[in-house]
Formats: sequence, C-alpha cells, structure tokens
Amino acid sequence: MIDEFAKDNLHGRLRRDREALLWKLDGLSEYDARRPLTATGTNLLGLVKHVAGVEARYFGEVFDRPFPGPLPRWQDHDGNDLWATEDETRGHIIESYRRTWEHSDATIDELALDAPGHVPWWPEPHSNTNLFAILVHVLGETNRHTGHADILREGVDGRTGMRPEHEMQIDEDARTAHCAKIEQAARSAATAKA
Repeated sequence: MIDEFAKDNLHGRLRRDREALLWKLDGLSEYDARRPLTATGTNLLGLVKHVAGVEARYFGEVFDRPFPGPLPRWQDHDGNDLWATEDETRGHIIESYRRTWEHSDATIDELALDAPGHVPWWPEPHSNTNLFAILVHVLGETNRHTGHADILREGVDGRTGMRPEHEMQIDEDARTAHCAKIEQAARSAATAKA
C-alpha cells in the first residue's frame, strides 16, 4: 500500500514539473526560446530537449524498455543535447518530450517500485538500481532543470511561477523597489564586513 502511495505521489510530482517546464516556453519568440541565456549557453528549449532525453533513457534503457524513436546524442562533450539546432523545431522538441512522457508513464505504471534496473553510465557499485531510485533521480533532474528554466524565463520577460493560474501581474515599480532594497542590504552588509 505504501509503495503505491509513494509511486503515485512521485509520479504526480514528475507530471507537475514536466508541465511547468513546458510552460516556460509559452509566448516566447523562437529567438528567446533558443538563445543562450548563460555564459555556458543554457537556453529554455535546450532544457526541454535535454530533459526529454534524460527521461527517455532512464525509463527506457535502464529497464530494457528502449524508447521507440531516435534520441539526441547524449553526454557528448559539445553538449548538443542542451540546445536546439536551427533544423529542430520547437514543435518537434515538445512533441518528442510528450512522447517521452507516454513511454515513461507506461514504464512507471507497469513496473513495481522495486523492479530492478541497470544504469550502464553510473559507476559500480551504483549501476544496479530499481524503479524507486530512478523515479526519485528523474524527478530531481526535472525539478532542477525546471528551476533553471524559471530563472531564465524571469530574466527574459519577468514571468515566474509553475503554472499560469498562479502567475500574478508584474508590477514593475514594486519589483524595481524590491530589488533596490535587496541591493542596498547587500551593499550595506559588504561594507560592514570590510
């Protein structure tokens, strides 16, 4: 009974975070969805592409249930799974992520939490695992990258949050005053320590 509760709870949170990650693309131009927003080139569409590949591999290969379609190369030194080429459309990447959900959901639904799996890219003795550990791992990865996306989106146009129904109108004057207060506190603390 506790296993089903744990599985349902973790799976529900994974579904929530998947939707939040995709929402970060809503209303953005092609350029803003793809452009590098950090010194390492991190971008919003690239995060979706990356998380799709991660999820497809962990709920696929690890349980000998390969994803039924092509996957981007992964863990290459050039990080090509972290950005979208000009030939990869936003629609294609989103659809690929949604197909990944279907495949992953089937694995989660059909296997018990203690179902054994093997992660060939993890070092020994950690490569032998189970569905529970993989579900926690993928949830952590998805949550982490959704947080990245939240910060990146805030930097693009100020939008924040996990779902549109919780988003508040941006009050630029209040936001500017709030940031000024934080800046002043940081400067005061820095000079007090000097």
